[in-house]
Amino acid sequence: MHPILEILSQGEEIITGQTVDTNSAWLAHQSVELGFHVSRHTAVGDNLTDLIKVLTEISQRAACCICTGGLGPTCDDLTTEAVAQAFGLPLLFDEEAFNQITHFYALRNRRMPESNRKQAMLPTSSERLDNEWGTAPGFAVHVNQCWFIFLPGVPTEMRNIFLAHVKAKLVNRFPLQVKTLVTLRTFGIGESEIQQRLHAIQLPDDIQLGFRAAPNEVQVKLVFPADSLPEYIYAHVALYTQELAEFIFAIDGLGKETGDLFETIDACMTQKNLSMAVIETFSQGLIASFCGRGNWLLDAQYHHSIKNLCTKLNVTFQMDNICLLAQELVLAFKVHTDADIILIQLVAGTAEQKRDKHQLLDVHTMLQVQGHFYHHHKALAGDFKNKQHHAACLALDWLRRHI
Repeated sequence: MHPILEILSQGEEIITGQTVDTNSAWLAHQSVELGFHVSRHTAVGDNLTDLIKVLTEISQRAACCICTGGLGPTCDDLTTEAVAQAFGLPLLFDEEAFNQITHFYALRNRRMPESNRKQAMLPTSSERLDNEWGTAPGFAVHVNQCWFIFLPGVPTEMRNIFLAHVKAKLVNRFPLQVKTLVTLRTFGIGESEIQQRLHAIQLPDDIQLGFRAAPNEVQVKLVFPADSLPEYIYAHVALYTQELAEFIFAIDGLGKETGDLFETIDACMTQKNLSMAVIETFSQGLIASFCGRGNWLLDAQYHHSIKNLCTKLNVTFQMDNICLLAQELVLAFKVHTDADIILIQLVAGTAEQKRDKHQLLDVHTMLQVQGHFYHHHKALAGDFKNKQHHAACLALDWLRRHI
């Protein structure tokens, strides 16, 4: 059984949408990795009555709650006062916390405003969590069945305090059993098609299946019980791998973390000591920008049109056989580079097809790898930027498949 943990965010800027609550997402990820069951995310504005009510409710249903925000020096920072009133824990002046706050200002040659004294007032019986990255100390307190952890809302302060002071306390305080999460990272296939391909696979009840659409990939997540043997995990992962093999560019959770599509390509190019030259048209340098972090990109060019590219490489411009044209361009470009791999991207379509999100645009990618030609074609939908980005990622995935 995994202890139930809730996450509470406080602040008017959160509930009004002025600030995106990245804290909750980060804390949830950390908590699940430790072995908690995260049951709820709650957000409350700068209202003392609402805060008292939700804190009281959480204290009676969760084993742990991590709360962010509301620890600042201003009148709308109400979390500490809410804790005091909700649980009958009068605020006491913490001299060490006050010394840390004054030291923070002294190091910066600034005078501490009197309002910051408020941040040194902590609930009776609470445990101070030192903040070396800002002025608001966090604190922890046990009420009813719940252990509360209160952290500043500033993301850098929150994360640092959690990693420095909270994470180890959670491990020591709770009987945590860490589940095994295996993530199949795919590109070039949508969630609905993945679901259709995997529909026939019967999973045991103790394995959880989930999907996540992330930037430049769709992730298939398999969560195994904490006591699962490696053979059990590998056998079930293999079933999914067989169905999605051509689309999987990396698998996380089997002992080695991989990275995104580019990082996977970078590792392979580096390991095999390969080099590449690229010519882009429609994606206007996006492929090169992805690959520019690797020292294996020897040459990168962008041409506004296929006709201009043909003129530069002295190739006859003709669009009736774009695959043959791409091969001729590769051979012509090969004279100017020593790269092991040449990638050329061509687009067959009008300016209107590029701009109009309702019209399809034909994108062609040609690779020459060790004397062999590989041609890929796909019709892309979406607005101009979406088509551009997808065209660049398709080219990278085509490269990944052939190295």
